[in-house]
Amino acid sequence: MSFYVGAYASSPCTSGWNPELESSFYEQLKRLPNMAGLEHPFLGESLHAHDDDWFLANIDSSWNYVLTCVPGTMGAIGKNPNFGIASGDEEGRQLAIEFLARARDAVVKLNNHCGRNAVKAIEIQTAPNQSKASSSAEALTATLETILGWDWQGTSIVIEHCDTLVEGQTPAKGFLSLEDEVNAVKTVNAKCNSNIGIVINWGRSAIETRSVDGVIEHINQAKTAGLLSGLMFSGVSATECPYGVWADTHMPAAASENSEIGAEHSLMTEAEIHKCIVAAGNVDILGIKLGIRPKDEIIDNRIAYNREVMAMMSRAAKS
Repeated sequence: MSFYVGAYASSPCTSGWNPELESSFYEQLKRLPNMAGLEHPFLGESLHAHDDDWFLANIDSSWNYVLTCVPGTMGAIGKNPNFGIASGDEEGRQLAIEFLARARDAVVKLNNHCGRNAVKAIEIQTAPNQSKASSSAEALTATLETILGWDWQGTSIVIEHCDTLVEGQTPAKGFLSLEDEVNAVKTVNAKCNSNIGIVINWGRSAIETRSVDGVIEHINQAKTAGLLSGLMFSGVSATECPYGVWADTHMPAAASENSEIGAEHSLMTEAEIHKCIVAAGNVDILGIKLGIRPKDEIIDNRIAYNREVMAMMSRAAKS
């Protein structure tokens, strides 16, 4: 079994661009076992945050890709709280549609470079933050119907569920509820004969429900609806630590008896990873996205965190 790696979160260049350092990081990524390819961020304009040519020169020709829109979405929300594919503000929704049109251009550019349809899926998120702007399943439905009319070159469209607004909690994202996302996707799939799916992000579901059991609940909810397309592992802590408390910082997994490195206080353990992979069953997208602390951590350890979580996932898949 192979996995997608959101390597941008583990990069040694999160605080400033250093192409030589990033090239060294990518060379080690290429040696990771069981790697299907990258979960790669789209920030809103180009294929890469700093240098498209550098990116295309440094990727592995055998990799496949999942394009995630969450970094660009969060950046756009920072400028306009009404931005989002589920926005109740029509101008904000149209801005999000224009954003996705540019994301489709990035898909085409990467596919053209690879000489094949290498981008297997695009993860979109149901902004805006409901604590700051209005949103609805109806607005999401309208957006999905629009973008289904475009040529995605075989790329699957999936909604990555992010934490929704919960009374008494400060949201990390505050997007639509999973129930609203499921209802919108089922409506559009039936109307358009499409196969939009839903990806569960471990950390964001844990943040929303304040529970590791909540992740299983979300997996089962999407699976029961016939929409579960993927599972991305990003950890979280309920205890004060360098990764924050219930913060969407992509915390690595806790160390297990089988691993060489891990993040203290992470709720994402090997046992929880095992439960979720068993609950999910066969999905198209299975991967990890890990942020690393301290921010000046050496590349060897950045790679090791990713390697050990993929090893946990491999053991779970084999059991």
